[in-house]
Amino acid sequence: MKHLLALQFLASRSFSTTVRHQLRNRVLENQKIFQADNNLPVHLKGGTVDAVLYRITMAITVGGTCYSLYNLFLAAFPIPKK
Repeated sequence: MKHLLALQFLASRSFSTTVRHQLRNRVLENQKIFQADNNLPVHLKGGTVDAVLYRITMAITVGGTCYSLYNLFLAAFPIPKK
């Protein structure tokens, strides 16, 4: 029973309302980056990380589309059994 009470105390302690690490507000910095007129689409204005994530997403999308079409072809034209 003691262990359950200790666990309850620890669980309530970790969700306290005090802030341990103060985060700084970076909204203005991000607004300057994303509202700049540099002829880039908004999904690439974040820099290299955004470009890499965009390319990975496009590769997964194209790969998934090709795989879906392949399976659709196999379902439409099944291999005849001999």
